Amino acid sequence: MNKEPVILYVEDDAKSRTIMNLLLKSRMRLQHVTIFEDSTDFLKKLRSLRPIPNIIFLDIHVKPYDGFEMLAMLRLDAVFHRTPIVALTASVMNEEVQQLRLMGFDGCLAKPIDLDTFPEILSRLLNGETIWRIID
Repeated sequence: MNKEPVILYVEDDAKSRTIMNLLLKSRMRLQHVTIFEDSTDFLKKLRSLRPIPNIIFLDIHVKPYDGFEMLAMLRLDAVFHRTPIVALTASVMNEEVQQLRLMGFDGCLAKPIDLDTFPEILSRLLNGETIWRIID
């Protein structure tokens, strides 16, 4: 990675938030990590973040806006329309993965996250790769 990533993760499951927080902040020692526990006031909260996230991870099944709705907001936003946006989901049926691709996600990672391979995957995503890691 050229520069330290600035990460936003939107996740309503407390266990998933805890795991990602420990992985990013403790294990990877990243400084700029924000985790929203739901999608209430999503764009307002996102626009207030400093520094601006350069990669966004979205749980698909969040409320009030699901991952697809948040993705649509991001793709219409002048600041975030080219930001890599990766879906994180426990439901990884082929139909949903195809829908994620068609809607414009830059990748999909199955939950639970593989703690050993995640640092490399993050680096690859930040370098412009699309990653569809749906099988453990």
